[in-house]
Amino acid sequence: MEFTAEAIDCAKKVRLIIFDVDGVLTDGGIYVGTEGELFKPFFCRDGLGITIAHRSGLKTAIITGRESQQLLHRAQELHITEVFQGKLDKRSAYRELKKRLNLADEEIAYFGDDLVDLAVMCQVGFPAAVGDAVPEVRAAAVAVSGFPGGHGAVRELIEFILKAQGKWQSLLDDFKALDEADGLAQ
Repeated sequence: MEFTAEAIDCAKKVRLIIFDVDGVLTDGGIYVGTEGELFKPFFCRDGLGITIAHRSGLKTAIITGRESQQLLHRAQELHITEVFQGKLDKRSAYRELKKRLNLADEEIAYFGDDLVDLAVMCQVGFPAAVGDAVPEVRAAAVAVSGFPGGHGAVRELIEFILKAQGKWQSLLDDFKALDEADGLAQ
């Protein structure tokens, strides 16, 4: 994956990362059991990337069009406290987050994959897309991962932001010296 100078400049300002879920934190598949229960595959490296983002001082949030208990469980596991479900029009949740956290558009990243993500992507300072996003979302992004959703795209984009902000090496050094995995989640 290659990043432009514009992407680096935008990434330096990020204080909050907002994720879509289906197709970004997951591969977009929705697995339905015989009793109607839903299953969603989440990728552990993406989870650790979110944990690393928190360790670096970045805030995270989720805005998704679907609702699921599995997502609430995963968000809790990753210490993502800002979760908005059932929001096909994601703009109201975005405005609420921006106001409550007292952030400017330039300080917010949004990772998306499909058309419902465009409205927010067009407002944030760092719009990013997973590698298998629809063409319109890829075109709206300043950064596009080399990986598909649910398979490392989130991790790659988080690492890019942290490298642009000069935080990556310090986090890497912390992991090399880690005595105990207290507070880490994948």
